[in-house]
Amino acid sequence: MMRHALLLLALLPLAACKDKAPAAVNADPAAATAQAQTKAASAEDPQRAAAAEANVKAAAEAAAKAPPPVEGTDFVSIPNGQPFDTAPGKIEIVEFFGYVCPFCAAVQPTVSAMKAKLPPDVHFVEVPAAFGGPWDNYAKAFYAAEAMGLHDKTHDAMFRAIHVDQTLKGERGMDTPEDIAAFYKNYGADPGQFLSSMQSFAVAAKINRARQYMTAAFANGDQMGTPTFLIDGKYRVKGKTIDDMFRIINQLVVAERAKLANTVPATAAAPAAPAANEAAKP
Repeated sequence: MMRHALLLLALLPLAACKDKAPAAVNADPAAATAQAQTKAASAEDPQRAAAAEANVKAAAEAAAKAPPPVEGTDFVSIPNGQPFDTAPGKIEIVEFFGYVCPFCAAVQPTVSAMKAKLPPDVHFVEVPAAFGGPWDNYAKAFYAAEAMGLHDKTHDAMFRAIHVDQTLKGERGMDTPEDIAAFYKNYGADPGQFLSSMQSFAVAAKINRARQYMTAAFANGDQMGTPTFLIDGKYRVKGKTIDDMFRIINQLVVAERAKLANTVPATAAAPAAPAANEAAKP
């Protein structure tokens, strides 16, 4: 039953949290629906994980059968786009996300399943959106957790705390930095040290860089929103549904791999390709 619920979720129209601080009480029916679906889908982690893996497999199969992605419909080209934080020779997938965003929470199980199956030549990078209000505190918390080596243990757990357990308010109110630090204490962080990291110059610099990068990705005038995915900083993924979005991600990664293979010496070994459409070239 749970597996079918998540598979159905993948076919729902893709929505996004927009670039503004939400009100203390969210009256958006679409957001409320996404929160309800996330809570149901997250009630049993093993079943959620199995369904998410099925979604990833289905997206790869769809990518292998679909025609090449179409600019303007499936993706937007970013002029002079560059990777955010990936060494040369690897393909970067960036996700703009927000912990308070119900749509990000709904997509997160599939994102986690995709990350677990990425080939060695693909690097996944999360970039927190700082739209003001609670978004900013959680973006700071993301970078503080990353600096303290807590990211892997807390990333999915933070989504659950906000959208499932509701031990944190997220967009339903305004969690203080102390409230957020108390969450990370459960994973070994010293609250005082965590607060200092959130308020540090280093974290402020990372937030500023993330804002600038996201602004550049939407330079064509589209409204910024989450979740949004970029491939190598060059292409911003669109898609009409969640399932469609992951299909496009697969196709653009394969297209970038083909371009990369044409730039390396002929004697270099090409990385193994995932199950997707090798002919897809934006």
